[in-house]
Amino acid sequence: MLSKTFVLLAALSTVYGAALQPRVTCATGQTTANAACCALFPVLEDIQTNMFAGDTCSDAAHTALRVAFHDAIGFSNSDPSFGTGADGSIFIFGETELGFGANLGIADAFNLEVPFINKHNISVADFIQFAAAVSLTKCPGILQPSFMFGRIDATFNAPDGTVPEPFQAVDAILARMSDAGLSAAETVALLASHSIAGADDVDPTKDGLPFDSTPSVFDTQFFVETQLRGTLFPGSGGNQGEVESPIAGELRLQSDSELARDSATACLWQANVNNQAHMAQAFQAAFAKMQTLGQTGNNLVDCSDVIPAPPPISAAAAQAFFPPGLTQNDVEQACATTPFPNLPSAPGAAATVPQIVQDPATDGSCDDDGTGCIIAGFTG
Repeated sequence: MLSKTFVLLAALSTVYGAALQPRVTCATGQTTANAACCALFPVLEDIQTNMFAGDTCSDAAHTALRVAFHDAIGFSNSDPSFGTGADGSIFIFGETELGFGANLGIADAFNLEVPFINKHNISVADFIQFAAAVSLTKCPGILQPSFMFGRIDATFNAPDGTVPEPFQAVDAILARMSDAGLSAAETVALLASHSIAGADDVDPTKDGLPFDSTPSVFDTQFFVETQLRGTLFPGSGGNQGEVESPIAGELRLQSDSELARDSATACLWQANVNNQAHMAQAFQAAFAKMQTLGQTGNNLVDCSDVIPAPPPISAAAAQAFFPPGLTQNDVEQACATTPFPNLPSAPGAAATVPQIVQDPATDGSCDDDGTGCIIAGFTG
């Protein structure tokens, strides 16, 4: 009996030990579990007040989220020349990396974030991932993001080809992700980010084309709408990496369409439909892993308690639906083992999904071809 009591007490100590640890009070008045995290509060206040001012999961948040993946995926378990992962190289070597075709449009993130990077004494790598974690908290439906602090900045650029392209085959995309340490399930989980995203450069005639009909809510609509039969283009059409979508104003990437229908990923994809908890939990875990690619080690400190709480999603908003005018008959069933969930059709006539309004702060000296993408005065 004594030994069982000891084991129980030890287990309770493990579970509650973190909560009992003394908190550190920072010079700015906030408290945190680790003194190193105090450096993040001034950054948080600045980007909340100025970079994300008034942003409710719109263009600034989408932009900060996208660049986090494009930076982190510059990593390979088999070839060290691919880069050191979430290391800031996409900005530090912006004139090189932002000229790569897969990074078209990431210049918007450079213009948005670099003025703030130049003001704060944290690494470029940390800033990119910190801004992404904070951006997620603008979006209803997200679970509390974690954040590890202490990334080491890149000393060389990642090569072209580390970021999967929307026109690549599923096998090639999954192989690239696997080489970086991310499974097929984690790849699908990360693509939940497209539920709060849009395309600025796939169709050269239009910016801010959403990937689903609710681009400011982290919900499962993206996984519903990619499974519907495509019938039209939102703009010029026929662009590389784009296929027809089911709703006016919505852009569908070829890669999303094929991942939704490929036997290797179709059931993983469909598992998200109308399952908000599953989607949110899988994304939370995969995103945390992605943010530390190539950077895991004793240098990282858990500063998750600095990240604000995201807004909740209502039960009504979490309920998936078929867009007006569409039904179960428009589903292109791809998962061979489980039928597509029965969903209600939204009432009313078919409508055009509006474009995402572009944040003027994404304009600046950094151009899409990498010209002018130089960090000047960085003190991290």
